[in-house]
Amino acid sequence: MKSGIDTKILIVDDVSENIQVAMNILKEESYTFSFACDGEEALALIKKEYFDLILLDIMMPKLDGYEVCKQIKLIPEVQDIPVIFLTAKNDVDAISKGFEVGGIDYIIKPFHACELLARIKTHLELAYSKKLLKQKNTELALKAELQGERLLKEVEENQREMIYVLMEVMESTSDETGKHIKRVAESSKLLAHYTSYLTEEDEDIIFHAAPMHDIGKIAIPKEILHKPGKLTPEELDIMKTHAEKGRDFLKNSKRKLLTAAAIIAYEHHEKWDGTGYPQGLKGNNIHIYGRIIALADVFDALTHKRQYKHAWAIDDAVEYIKSLSGKQFDPDLVAIFSEHLPEFIAIIND
Repeated sequence: MKSGIDTKILIVDDVSENIQVAMNILKEESYTFSFACDGEEALALIKKEYFDLILLDIMMPKLDGYEVCKQIKLIPEVQDIPVIFLTAKNDVDAISKGFEVGGIDYIIKPFHACELLARIKTHLELAYSKKLLKQKNTELALKAELQGERLLKEVEENQREMIYVLMEVMESTSDETGKHIKRVAESSKLLAHYTSYLTEEDEDIIFHAAPMHDIGKIAIPKEILHKPGKLTPEELDIMKTHAEKGRDFLKNSKRKLLTAAAIIAYEHHEKWDGTGYPQGLKGNNIHIYGRIIALADVFDALTHKRQYKHAWAIDDAVEYIKSLSGKQFDPDLVAIFSEHLPEFIAIIND
């Protein structure tokens, strides 16, 4: 609580004798004060300097006390200043109206020194306590926000760690190397970067979720997963279930990385023309994350050796991607891929 000498009070009354009486009383507690003889003058003062409390007469020319109080409460910087009405009327309606417009108390004129000082002291203490509580609440809210951000970052880091662990499991169960997974993630991020309606957050999510695109292959029998030759139609049907199995592994998480990973696992084999699997989605009904990974995954797979095939020449792989624009791949993504081709080639050559 500030000392009396540091506490500034504004006295507003159109009768100068009332102002003088109040000033003489307030000197006893060493309060500092300013005064105004009408509502307009009072508002002009309030807009220029801060007061800890306002003693406000009700019946005044130009603007009465009610209107002055209303206007004070519309100014964010000063709306919390306590206003005590001074009134010659011991009138219930007048007093009630004072509370309605934002006053916190009233004092009947002529006022007595003890009553005036006691009321002022009480409301200054309440105002100080309210301000202190508001400050503490702000500090607590900020602390809670910072703690929330820290915990969220920890959760996201844990998700990333889990993704990397699952990547290692993937590498041990399939012929896809960690380098393939890393390259697909980088190519996907690059496609996202040049997709105008995606944000930096989308880029980051895609980069960290992309490695999970084939997580469902963990559930595919090894004799099918590692078969060196062409799969039979029955084996191919089993292989295709990895998209749905991957989604099922991840679908119960509410965290954004794993939610994105579930979408990617489920939709990265969908095709722009609707001939993909497992849902046969078409065009923009395929999530943009799935469309991006679809292109990045195929380009990397074509240009690197697998158990069942040799690596394609880069030019052949590029022409293949272009030939399937609007069929297998999103034409806008193929256009981005073609426009920034050297950057994508640099990633697959890593």
